Amino acid sequence: MPDTAAPAPPKRRILADLTPLRTSADYRRLWVGNTISWVGQAMTALAVSLQVYDITGSSFSVGLVGLCSLVPLVVFGLYGGAIADTVDRRKLGLYSAAGLWGLSCALAVAAFAGFHHVWFLYGVVALQAMCGALNSPARTAMIPRLLPPEQLPAANALNSLTTTSGTTVGPMLGGLLVGLWGYQAAYTIDAVAFTAALYAMWKLPPMRPGEGDQGPDGKRRRASVADGLRFLATRPNLRMTFFTDMCAMVLAHPRALFPAVAVVWYGGDAGTAGLLAAAPAVGALLGSVFSGWLGRIRRHGLAIALSVAAWGTAIAVFGLTRNLWLGLLFLGLAGAADTISMVFRGTMLQAATPDAMRGRLQGVFIVVVAGGPRLGDFLAGTVGDAFSPSVAIVGGGVACVVAVGLLVTRWRAFLQYDARDPRP
Repeated sequence: MPDTAAPAPPKRRILADLTPLRTSADYRRLWVGNTISWVGQAMTALAVSLQVYDITGSSFSVGLVGLCSLVPLVVFGLYGGAIADTVDRRKLGLYSAAGLWGLSCALAVAAFAGFHHVWFLYGVVALQAMCGALNSPARTAMIPRLLPPEQLPAANALNSLTTTSGTTVGPMLGGLLVGLWGYQAAYTIDAVAFTAALYAMWKLPPMRPGEGDQGPDGKRRRASVADGLRFLATRPNLRMTFFTDMCAMVLAHPRALFPAVAVVWYGGDAGTAGLLAAAPAVGALLGSVFSGWLGRIRRHGLAIALSVAAWGTAIAVFGLTRNLWLGLLFLGLAGAADTISMVFRGTMLQAATPDAMRGRLQGVFIVVVAGGPRLGDFLAGTVGDAFSPSVAIVGGGVACVVAVGLLVTRWRAFLQYDARDPRP
């Protein structure tokens, strides 16, 4: 007699779902390699900033490091996405990862040789940003080919864990290594650590372009950035993932005000500003660790809208507090909400985008992620100087919530997006 018992309900998880790491050896190697290399790259980023300041004694010169990375990220993020839709993504990921490894080696060799020149460091940072902008769309667009759709939320939560742990642990390790053994140690360890990412890319199967971008003659057309932007313009659900993220990162991004807030509100110093800057990252890290429940959510658009509104609310309440620990708590809650938004935004981009367009939309994603917070810094700093930090932070949080509300009122179908039937 056949078994007619109902299937067991999915296991309820609290901690991060490790299923993608267990079921796919390729994804496991990719994730481990990316996690190790991300820590190394974050460690090197701090070491470069410290070295530039050591050479020049100028905070302005240190600030130029960020500008040197921003322009290549924006330009090559879009271009790299188009390339990722045209060539074997494994080869693109492997070659760009080899470029990043070579640049880490160049920093280490220059440090051991006593070649301390700011122009050299600026050039390496710009080239690292270019290689990273080519590598990221290819690597991210590979994931839907390595995992089934139902595992994508768990994979994106694990990727978020990689990002937040790297940005938290990497700078601490970088500062420790530079203090103990100099820049040579930080750069050398980064170069050694990056071999894990190289190995992971080398072991992947070929990731050649798939079907879906042919011309009338049946031959594959050359992928272009313009085609990707035109595709995005006609896909409201995917477009909303970018709009909602910009609401949070541009309107309610108080990072530029942390030094002033640390002194004026809390009577603190640079250490207090460091705590304020670290709090969202700690919240994001905890959000990634306790992300097991996210796999049960099907209404991804609704989850994104609520989590971005939660970010804006937490930032606005932070702007009303004058107790340091309470302020850190709300910044941490904002970081956790951002993790939820990031997981579902990434999942929608991967699941609802045709394979032939995934690289280009990941390139747009890089531009938004790189440019949004920097625009937010400029807006927050401008409003903070013109009025006050309180007006900038509280007003920004409220504006974020209002903007998200207006967006979902205009495109209500976004709230109905169902992961079981992903529609772009």
